[in-house]
Amino acid sequence: MVHNLSEKPSLVAHYVAELRDVLIQNDRMRFRRNIERIGEVISYEISKELEWETVDVTTPMGTAPCYQLVDQPVLVTILRAGLPLHQGMLNYFDHADNGFIAAYREHDTEGNFTINMGYVTSPEINDRVLIVSDPMLATGASLALTLQKLLKMGTPKQIHVVCAIAATEGIDYLLSQVPGITIWAGTIDKELNADKYIVPGLGDAGDLAFGEKIQA
Repeated sequence: MVHNLSEKPSLVAHYVAELRDVLIQNDRMRFRRNIERIGEVISYEISKELEWETVDVTTPMGTAPCYQLVDQPVLVTILRAGLPLHQGMLNYFDHADNGFIAAYREHDTEGNFTINMGYVTSPEINDRVLIVSDPMLATGASLALTLQKLLKMGTPKQIHVVCAIAATEGIDYLLSQVPGITIWAGTIDKELNADKYIVPGLGDAGDLAFGEKIQA
């Protein structure tokens, strides 16, 4: 299942517009905050799909029946670009366990690339809700490898993928490699360019959030 939160006008669509705007996105703090806010909104939407129970809560005036999550999810993100999106979700799922993946494109001289995955850490994911975030779902290669690596460590009862902008090609590839997942996107673009970046997209999310990096 794929959810596009910009199918209708909303605050998420507004945040996406600011992320794309070259006159606004160079404000790094605002850029990070807009991605963070998308993570917050999507967390709220995901929460509707989770399992809840009723508990009695004591107030100064009596007792109130209230809802609480049966189990806390596991939040996993791909470093470094995923950190603001991850923080937005952690703001809402503030008792969640957390995992981190170092995965990045390694380009050759002919313009092709492979995914280098150098660091994987995750808490127990067996029979838990797994939520994996990466702001840009372009080809889907990084997220597919990430999920395949995590699934060797356990079997979640639900898997959600969260991104700010997704490309149709990447969505199709990811669903073909890891069936049964749910994808939540701030918006969906139809095109990748020759370098496999999303068009119109927004540029390099990691660089915009944290500054340009030196290529090793």
